[in-house]
Amino acid sequence: MRHASLLLALALCLPSAAAFAQMPPGGAAGPTEVGTIEMTRQDVPYSVTLPGRAVAYEQTDIRPQVGGAIDEILYKPGTQVKTGDPLFRISADSYEATVAQAEAELARAEVAVPQAQTTFDRYESLLGSSVTEIELESARVTLKQAEADVRAAEASLRTARVNLAHTTVTSPINGNVGVPQVSVGAVVTASQSDALATVTRLDPIYVDMMESSARILRMRQQISEGAVSPGEKLDVTLTLENGAVYDRTGEMVSPDFVVSSTTGSIGLRIQFDNPDHLILPGMFVRAKVTVGTRNAFLVPQRATTRGADGALNLWVAEDGVARQRTLTTIGSYESSWVVTEGLEEGDLAIVDGLSNLTDGAEVSGIAVKIDENGVVREAE
Repeated sequence: MRHASLLLALALCLPSAAAFAQMPPGGAAGPTEVGTIEMTRQDVPYSVTLPGRAVAYEQTDIRPQVGGAIDEILYKPGTQVKTGDPLFRISADSYEATVAQAEAELARAEVAVPQAQTTFDRYESLLGSSVTEIELESARVTLKQAEADVRAAEASLRTARVNLAHTTVTSPINGNVGVPQVSVGAVVTASQSDALATVTRLDPIYVDMMESSARILRMRQQISEGAVSPGEKLDVTLTLENGAVYDRTGEMVSPDFVVSSTTGSIGLRIQFDNPDHLILPGMFVRAKVTVGTRNAFLVPQRATTRGADGALNLWVAEDGVARQRTLTTIGSYESSWVVTEGLEEGDLAIVDGLSNLTDGAEVSGIAVKIDENGVVREAE
């Protein structure tokens, strides 16, 4: 009896199982769910990336202006110094003696002036009686010579004092002073080719770049045609050698006005604040220069494909079905294409659920967004 009941139940189940198997595949499936982002025109920064090299704002090699032996090194390498801070002291004995000699020569010359003046005055009062014109003229010459000797002695004394002052070698600029290239006891000469040390000012700092003159012309053409709206000033950010983005923006100092005959490029100099001395002279960087803005659509690159002919394609949800569009792009910004043609305001770009999409396939759009990590999330 139990076996008969089981057979009856099995027989009743077979027709329904057969009927389910005969249903057309996907017959019960609805439209494909896809993630969409509404396309709107926006002002997109127009930027170019250029290689650059850091250059010191000020840098000077310290050389002696007088000769002698180095008596003392007056600074600690690597420290910051100010204009006028002493760095080296050169033996001053001979220069002190020269100053004393110049002072004596000046005193001797100054004594002769009053005597010559007295003689000239007496001769002038006796002219025509006991003094001739020739004698008066000779007294005048003697007076002028004595006055000239005083001026010459004063000049010699000033020179001697300047040379004495130069025995203390000072910094001509504010900056960081490097390792001394001489030691105590070394003999140096005036204006020698070898530097005693180098002082470098690191804040602010320059970054020199080269830009193609052809690209500059194209950029100017786009501005004149209205395709690019220039900003009030160039916005420049740096990426350092370790990949970190420098947290300060730079300002244009001056462009060159001559195109290099070998590279066809124009030099650009940008100035950055560098209070932490993070950027050092000679360091290579990448500069992102934002010239202005372009009014266009930003289309996520992950949502596009390239056709066999190289055309850039995008799926959009239009009236509940998927349609493919061919886009015209003028470059990229971050992780998106900058698109000027192929889209209309309010179009729904399909950015998720792209697998196996065909033209005309029914789709159901869900508003999504792409976060900073490139992950698609449902819009709030």
